[in-house]
Amino acid sequence: MKVKLQHVAHTRSGDKGNTSNIAVFAYAPELYPLLKEQLTEERFKKFYGGAITGTVTRYDVDNIHAMNFVCQGALGGGVSRSLCLDNYGKALSAAVLGFEIEVPEHLKAFLQAPELIT
Repeated sequence: MKVKLQHVAHTRSGDKGNTSNIAVFAYAPELYPLLKEQLTEERFKKFYGGAITGTVTRYDVDNIHAMNFVCQGALGGGVSRSLCLDNYGKALSAAVLGFEIEVPEHLKAFLQAPELIT
């Protein structure tokens, strides 16, 4: 079944200059391998449809079931230089929660709000 990332993980973010830092934390250790397999640097960048103009580097933090994405060229030149109203790392981290993850049926119980997923 396909579910949005918001059912598999939560995010935190930060920004500095034109770089956004987005951390993705699996809700359960059982879900982490799915994230590592499906949320690649390439798919992460493609999801934003051109909003990230530089490189995306993923750092795996296996002991806490998390990945940290460092996105260069993600903030329109920087928060204080951009005319975009909501061009902050927090907006990018909220957006990625819509990324779709393929989850096997046997892992449904580990999802956040599994009763809402059909």
